[in-house]
Amino acid sequence: MDVMKEYANRETKLSGKWVLITGASSGFGAAAAVAFAEEGSNLLLGARRIDRLQEVAEHATKLGARSAHFHALDVAQTKSVESFIQWGGALINKSGPTGKLDVLINNAGGAHGMETIAEGKDQDWETMMQSNVLGILRVTRAALPLLQGNPGSSIINIGSIAGHVAYENGAAYCAAKAGELQITRALRLELSGTGIRVSTVDPGLAETEFSVVRFKGDTARAKKVYEVMQPLTAEDIAEILVWIARRPAHVDIDELLVKPVDQAAIHKVHRRR
Repeated sequence: MDVMKEYANRETKLSGKWVLITGASSGFGAAAAVAFAEEGSNLLLGARRIDRLQEVAEHATKLGARSAHFHALDVAQTKSVESFIQWGGALINKSGPTGKLDVLINNAGGAHGMETIAEGKDQDWETMMQSNVLGILRVTRAALPLLQGNPGSSIINIGSIAGHVAYENGAAYCAAKAGELQITRALRLELSGTGIRVSTVDPGLAETEFSVVRFKGDTARAKKVYEVMQPLTAEDIAEILVWIARRPAHVDIDELLVKPVDQAAIHKVHRRR
């Protein structure tokens, strides 16, 4: 028991901490809001779908969030990002003169289309680069002043197995997630000595709205991706995000690749026929 108490005392306490989550209206972002709410954190939630954000914030409040605030955010628009961070910073400052952002989760992103390069569409490519690459850069740039001077704070980016291994019909998405991975690595070098921790969590097959968005609302096609196998859930990833943020202040989880047991590799999936 004494050993367990000592371990618990080493962990970073998240109660009362300020946690900013992008893409918080569904999927990993919404699940993360729930997981951090159960830790008693203060939540700053951003996404384009305000109605869904409100539902997530209300649910988080019921689950124990110290506070749960939401605001429109489009990571593809610099003005939207700057407005969101200004709003969030004002709320943090109201909490006290020493208030700082403690956890930034860059979750907004996604895949659009699954054509070959020869058949690819500019709009899909540009959307993926805007959200998965430029969006992380914009949000991180704007939020860094809120993290500076707060050793032990965390920036956690959501990547993908696609950032590590390419696959056909996914060139732009693989490129975007490889970009996320390199941004994370460069950021950790740039923030060396500040005490700010930088991580990337890279899931394999996870059943969220991801495939529905990729296939432009074709739910039947999206369902086939996870057919007769057990994929990851949004809750699986949310638990990992909390675990990373709770590590002792001197511990950084650089890169974490997470796959369901049924996915041995990006192309090798055990189907339970």
